[in-house]
Amino acid sequence: MLVTRVKLKNWRNFRSTDVTMRDVTYILGPNASGKSNFLDVFRFLRDISKPAGGGLQAAVIARGGISKLRCLHARQDPEVCIDVELSDSPDDIIPKWRYVLGFKSEGKGAQRILVSKEVVWNEGKKLFSRPDDRDRKDTLMLTQTRLEQIATNAHFRKVAEFFGSITYSHLVPQLLKFADQLGGRVLENDPFGQSFLERIAKVNERVRNSRLNKISKALTLAVPQFRELRFVKDDSGHPHLESRYAHHRPNAGWQSEEHFSDGTLRLLGLLWAFLDGSSMLLLEEPEISLNDAVVKEIPLIIHRLQKNMKVKRQVLASTHSEALLSNPGIDGRSIILLEVTTDGSIARTLQKDEALALEAGLSVAEVVLPKTRPNSVDQLGLWK
Repeated sequence: MLVTRVKLKNWRNFRSTDVTMRDVTYILGPNASGKSNFLDVFRFLRDISKPAGGGLQAAVIARGGISKLRCLHARQDPEVCIDVELSDSPDDIIPKWRYVLGFKSEGKGAQRILVSKEVVWNEGKKLFSRPDDRDRKDTLMLTQTRLEQIATNAHFRKVAEFFGSITYSHLVPQLLKFADQLGGRVLENDPFGQSFLERIAKVNERVRNSRLNKISKALTLAVPQFRELRFVKDDSGHPHLESRYAHHRPNAGWQSEEHFSDGTLRLLGLLWAFLDGSSMLLLEEPEISLNDAVVKEIPLIIHRLQKNMKVKRQVLASTHSEALLSNPGIDGRSIILLEVTTDGSIARTLQKDEALALEAGLSVAEVVLPKTRPNSVDQLGLWK
C-alpha cells in the first residue's frame, strides 16, 4: 500500500494542510519550513502502531508532550489531527483505507492525552467512529487508540501493520565509525545508524551477501579505486564491514568501516535502506556527504530498484539538493513544496504553470527549488 493523501491540523509547523503523495515523493522547502516535521507524521503513526509497546501516550511523550506537537498558531483549537489515505495506487479515486486520528490534552487533573477523534474507512465504508458510547462511559479508554490495540484493530490491522513497519533512515557516519567510543544508549529503531552493523549481522547470510554484492557493484561506480566489500566478524564476534581498494601493492590490506569516508558510509547506508524491506521508507536529506554526481543519480537508483521489486516501496525524501532535483527523470507529481506563511507552513503540489515548465524540459531544480530560497539570503554575507 501507499500513502496517497495527508491532511494535517495543528501538527507542529502546520496549522492546516492537505496534500497528495506518490510512490516516490520529494519534500522541498526552506530551512525551518517543516520538512522534518512532515516526515515525523509517519514516524509518529509508526510509534503508535509498533508491535512491541508504543501507543499514543508514549509517542506524544517521546516528542516532548503535546505542547511541542501542537502548532503555535493553534490559539483557539487545541486538537491535533492527522488524516491519512492509503491505496494500492496513487491514482485510485476511492482510497482503500482512510485513518483519522485527533487528540488533545484533557486540560485538567493528570493532563492526559485523550483521543478526540478516531475514524476508519475501508473502500469508502466507515468501520467505526470514536468517541462512541463505550468511550463516553469510560473516558480512560480514550487514552489509547484502537490502532495500537491488537484486540480492537483486527478488522483494520493492515493499516496498523503498514504504519508499524515504516522505516526512517538518516545514517550519521560518525556514530557508526565511533560507536564503541561513544557508547551510550542507542535510540529505538536506530534511526542514525549507530547499530547499523548489528542490523546487517541479523540478516540471513544468503540475503546479506546478495545485498552487499549489489552495493559493492554500486560503490565501484561511485567511489574512486573501490574494488570490493565484505562482511566479517572480529575475534570478539563483533560485526564489521571491510573494503578493498586498488593499490600499488598486490593483495593490499582490507580497511574496516572506521576508515571509510563519510560519503562512502552514507551511500552504503542509503543503498542498504533501499534494499532492506518493502515498507514505507523515510529519508532525510539523502544528499548529505555525497558528491553531487552521485546525488544526481539517486532518483534513478530509486526508480530502478522500484522497477525490480514485486511490491513497490514508497519512498518519502526531504531534500534541498540542486544536484538531486536536476535529474530530468523526476515526475513533477512527486514534488511537495512547503511554504511558510504568517499562519504556519502549508504543503502543496505543483501549480499548473510549474508543471507546464517541467513538461517543457526544465528541471525541478530550475522551476521549484528557487522558491525555497530565503528572500534576504543575499544579505547573509554582509552579516558581522
